[in-house]
Amino acid sequence: MSCQVLEEVEERILNACSRSGRKREDIILLGASKGVQPQKIREFFRCGLYVFGENRVQEFLKKWEELKDLSIDWHFIGNLQSNKVKYIIDKVSLIHSLDRESLLEELDKRAGSLGKIQDVLIEVNLGGEETKGGVEPEGLRDFFQKCLKAKNIRVLGLMCIPPYRENPEEVRVYFSKLRELKEGLEEEFSVKLLHLSMGMSHDFKVAIEEGSTIVRIGTLLFGSRK
Repeated sequence: MSCQVLEEVEERILNACSRSGRKREDIILLGASKGVQPQKIREFFRCGLYVFGENRVQEFLKKWEELKDLSIDWHFIGNLQSNKVKYIIDKVSLIHSLDRESLLEELDKRAGSLGKIQDVLIEVNLGGEETKGGVEPEGLRDFFQKCLKAKNIRVLGLMCIPPYRENPEEVRVYFSKLRELKEGLEEEFSVKLLHLSMGMSHDFKVAIEEGSTIVRIGTLLFGSRK
């Protein structure tokens, strides 16, 4: 059953790529596995899904321990408290939710102590929602400059969680804006940012059309979770 579900999601991603003239290999399918039992993650891994993203440190640590026999590429995609960085810094390849200077400093320090360069994405709050993290768009340039000065941090791109809209077309403007912000940073600072992490189960097709390179799919893969 898990393999069939994965095949169906893959087909939908492929269709979105075809419509927008993009290559399937340019898109990373991330299984957003908050609330998903380790056995279910194991099933999907066997079916060929290798990238998973977790939102909560404590939940992630339990899964990491139980699934460490698998070569899962773990990402952290939720709000990250600075005092929890030390628990995950050696276990995740990419952190999607860098959004403040105190977190930047802690990540830089902890990565440095491990002799590691930590890959991150800067989360941008495009909808101005107080309940969500993220750098305000007008503060992105200055924050990016600070990130460039951190010796043990490498910014690979941007991430956003747009306001929910019943019609996915209504969030296109947010995805388009994130792409424009990325392109602006690339031009001003003469850098190449590889990733736009945007799009979830409800709106990933629109996100792909607007340039997403990482789609964070939970419900479509794993169904409703507690």
